[in-house]
Amino acid sequence: MTVKLHQPGLRQARALVRDGKVVRDERDDWSEDAPSADEENAFIEQHGWAEYGHWHLGVDDDEDRETKAHYKFPYGDFRKVHRCGVISLESRAGQFDHDEIRDEAKKLLELIDDD
Repeated sequence: MTVKLHQPGLRQARALVRDGKVVRDERDDWSEDAPSADEENAFIEQHGWAEYGHWHLGVDDDEDRETKAHYKFPYGDFRKVHRCGVISLESRAGQFDHDEIRDEAKKLLELIDDD
């Protein structure tokens, strides 16, 4: 598995935070706030794979770009960045030694909390 930082997703996340499109929730809220499989499928059908990818901070280049398996570390609900999603992905990225993703998630969290 070759997971790396997804720059388009990072740029979008930063822009959304700067625009105030953030839900300042708590860490454990992500299990309920994360989009469901049906919501993901509807978003992909309406907006396509590239836009779906913009909602993730990681990609796995070993997986086909037009599969959900290609996109890793989601951070929002297709409308706003969720603080709990960023916290969750920072932790998971650290667990699996994806240091660049972990570090960018930490910076994103600081941006959210400083706002």
